[in-house]
Amino acid sequence: MKPHYKLETFEGPLDLLLHLIDKSEIDIYNIPISEITEQYMEVLAAMQELELEVTSEFLVMAATLLAIKSHMLLPKPPPLELEDDFYEDENYDPRAELVQKLLEYRKYKAIAEELRDKELARSLVYTREPEDLTPFVREVEVNPVEGLDIADLVIAFQRALRKAKSRSTVAKIRRDEVSVRERMREVLTLLVDRGGKVLFSRLFDHSAEREEIVVTFLALLELMKTKRIVCFQNRLFDDIVIQAKEEGAAVELPSDEIGY
Repeated sequence: MKPHYKLETFEGPLDLLLHLIDKSEIDIYNIPISEITEQYMEVLAAMQELELEVTSEFLVMAATLLAIKSHMLLPKPPPLELEDDFYEDENYDPRAELVQKLLEYRKYKAIAEELRDKELARSLVYTREPEDLTPFVREVEVNPVEGLDIADLVIAFQRALRKAKSRSTVAKIRRDEVSVRERMREVLTLLVDRGGKVLFSRLFDHSAEREEIVVTFLALLELMKTKRIVCFQNRLFDDIVIQAKEEGAAVELPSDEIGY
């Protein structure tokens, strides 16, 4: 019974020949050339009956198979005698060149199939243009004393102390204790009166004592901590500028905010 072929689309004669070898489970290194030639010719005949286009390369492969088949059917010639030596290549196989081409074609075909699978897998991945994620970025709170080093406040504090030490007190009637809370209120009131900005040196008069300077310094730190004021310098070693965080800020402080 003749085999029935389901004709497929082949990329060339090597593709067809490799298909016949794999289908018949033939060892590619030991091809039964007579059997494979017969199958190849039957496929070509079927293609011609179905009026499919048979290119010249298919016909060239058919001629090659027939030539190999004829060569293998012929008896081996007697060895040639050349200068007392005999020349005979007993290992010569007319199928060797065809086997080499089939091995190379199989290798490149496997690579092509792997690349095709990768292309298919990549086509299933959906990509999109990057979006602006700025609205989702967490906002970082602004440091109220950014750009102002603690050394600047210490220098201003020491400068005020030196000025207070150089003054001579004529008389001292009584000691008025000023709380930090009260001094904070006074500084806020002064900022409101001065348009929301005042110099650090303007917070003290010539009669300011050590206690008042210390309380004022603590009041400024508390106001910066609660983000009611900001302090900065216009240039290096310049007087520190104290500015209200918001215009028209409330002078009164919550009762539970600070109690000393």
